[in-house]
Amino acid sequence: QVQLVESGGGLVQPGGSLRLSCVVSGSIFSVNDVYWYRQASGKQRELIATITRGSKTNYADSVKGRFTISRDNAENTVYLRMDSLQPEDTAVYYCNAQVQYSHFNFDELWGQGTQVTVSS
Repeated sequence: QVQLVESGGGLVQPGGSLRLSCVVSGSIFSVNDVYWYRQASGKQRELIATITRGSKTNYADSVKGRFTISRDNAENTVYLRMDSLQPEDTAVYYCNAQVQYSHFNFDELWGQGTQVTVSS
């Protein structure tokens, strides 16, 4: 069974750091583009970071310079390092991965989300 699991969220003080992980497990050929989203209470889901299989990255202006997305293709894992966290970063963070099962068989996976709370 293929699944995607996020982890690493928690409570952190303003100015602190966290590293989120997104792990895809199961029988797949490859993990392709991966996206991190976040959704604060009462707000729309926001795309904040993207990484291609070749590790080309892109960031939303709201996190640029503070967040870093990276990946380990051998472990089918994508990370989101979050530094200089502020209360406005409080949200549920979701990972979305484009996966390939075989030559022409693709799918999209979502995780259950991990809560990040920035508060003193």
